Amino acid sequence: MRILRAGDYKRMPWKNGKGETVEIAVFPPGASINDFDWRISMATVAEDGPFSIFPDIDRTLAILDGNGMVLDVEGTPMLLTTASDPLAFPADVPVAARLEDGAITDLNVMTRRKGLTHTLIRIDVDGSKAVPLPPSTCLLLCHRGALSFRRDGDTGALAAGDALLIEEEEATVLKIDGEARCYLASITTG
Repeated sequence: MRILRAGDYKRMPWKNGKGETVEIAVFPPGASINDFDWRISMATVAEDGPFSIFPDIDRTLAILDGNGMVLDVEGTPMLLTTASDPLAFPADVPVAARLEDGAITDLNVMTRRKGLTHTLIRIDVDGSKAVPLPPSTCLLLCHRGALSFRRDGDTGALAAGDALLIEEEEATVLKIDGEARCYLASITTG
């Protein structure tokens, strides 16, 4: 279990050169955008345009901030807002984004299709919550607010923008206290 602080995240240009990504975590460590097994990042989208193509990658996107955007995935438009569930789609098909009203910030989870799958859910915490974690690699991003956590005798705290990376081979429970909007990414082999 490892805390990742927002100030330590790696910043890098988008594959298409039209923006910047804030990389929260990647595996294997130090992997590039061309050879990662999985990657979790945030990006600010400030203009309409196509998404970069990532061959053999599955992607899930959630809107963190802003007034939303319409994603056209292979000709099917879908409106995403901060209230929407995260949207899963293949990253190797044509996708275009149209902003609704100004820039947005999104959260991206990407996994290599051969051998890995992932899920991304939003978790709102107001008080105490027990979050079951599957036997997988999990990343909990504290997007807004602050929280404290405990699991098997380990404790810690996350401020807005921080994340907790948990790499477990067994299912476990993370106990959370605070007021926060969080996102939980789970990456499994199979």
